[in-house]
Amino acid sequence: MKIAIVGAGIIGVTTAWELVSDGHEVSVFERRGAAAEEASFANAGVVAPGYVTPWAAPGMRAKVLRSLLSSHGAVKLRWPLSSRDLGWMSRWQKACKLETYLANRARMQRLAFYSRTRLHEVTEARELSYERSDGYLVLLRSKREKKLVQPGLDVLRAAGSVFREVDADEARRIEPALSTDTALAGAIYLPDDEVANCRQFALLLKWEAEALGAQFHFNCDIAPLSRAEPTSVSLASGSPPLRFDAVVVCAGLASASLLRPLGLRIPLAPIYGHSISAPIRESLNAPRSAVMDERYKVAISRLGQRVRVAGSAEIGGSLSTMNPSAVQTLYKVLHDWFPGAVTLQSGVQQWKGARPMLPDGPPVLGASGVPGVWLNLGHGSSGWALSCGSARVVADLVAGRDAGVDLEGLGVERLHLS
Repeated sequence: MKIAIVGAGIIGVTTAWELVSDGHEVSVFERRGAAAEEASFANAGVVAPGYVTPWAAPGMRAKVLRSLLSSHGAVKLRWPLSSRDLGWMSRWQKACKLETYLANRARMQRLAFYSRTRLHEVTEARELSYERSDGYLVLLRSKREKKLVQPGLDVLRAAGSVFREVDADEARRIEPALSTDTALAGAIYLPDDEVANCRQFALLLKWEAEALGAQFHFNCDIAPLSRAEPTSVSLASGSPPLRFDAVVVCAGLASASLLRPLGLRIPLAPIYGHSISAPIRESLNAPRSAVMDERYKVAISRLGQRVRVAGSAEIGGSLSTMNPSAVQTLYKVLHDWFPGAVTLQSGVQQWKGARPMLPDGPPVLGASGVPGVWLNLGHGSSGWALSCGSARVVADLVAGRDAGVDLEGLGVERLHLS
């Protein structure tokens, strides 16, 4: 088939790869000047399937309220709050019921474990070389945090994650550069999880897809799809429509406006996150792989000769405005655990990205209900961890094959759209 893909983030690139590998004629349209320029650009890079869970969870509302009152809280509300943000928050609260949470958690984790397997298969088959390290360490600063994390360990057990609880001494053997000046009550070590450079992988896989015949078109802002010709695409600035047999929408936040003329109301909202990336000054003082500060929900990742510190979750505000307090929290957590690891005088990259999140958590994969229009969107903060599996699922559905993972609850019907 002749297939158009809208969006060349990690979701669009992996989808292009899977479809062109299946023998389809693939054209990718991206509004930015290169692949993986938005939410895929400078994320934490952690691939930890057992930790892929919905935001909408019992007790989450109280946690968010407590976070709002903390200067270093992981979740913040920013002004202005749009009607989209308020509507999203209302739907999010309704999805915090225990039954809903358990179902959505199971959906996300099935997809996450499948996706990690597919990531490794593609990496091995194409002999891709990119910045990555094995192992993930969740740091617990106090005995209270050790107690509070126990329900989360039950989740990991239920998901089949390999992990072990370790004391402070063993945690420092796993990550020898951890500062001894910061209190550490223990940690959770996940040896099968990893950190990897999402954008590097996306660029490498784009080249592999191009070698098989996929065409990527950049600086192409695509107009909303037409109800009369839903499988045709044209530029927002005006151009003759290009006709395809199918269109796959992987455009992150822009997906909602692209699909609205088709009668699809996708409740996507941007959840903003920040990161800083800095060159390593002394390798022995830097992390070996990735750690997560459980208290502040900040990840510190080793990516080649750089360290990336990523965190924060902001509802409202704008992509163009960096939040100084969020960036300050990143520097604080970095200094707490790896002081002196990086050079901060020059070469520091500060980044803010908009995660395209659905209120209840899981992405939407597969048929849109409109003939020829397919969806791969709404991955939120788990886009990198879910990307390879989501792409394979969509490619199998387009081909009329059974997917390699249970798709219950991952279709557009879950959103009760008109």
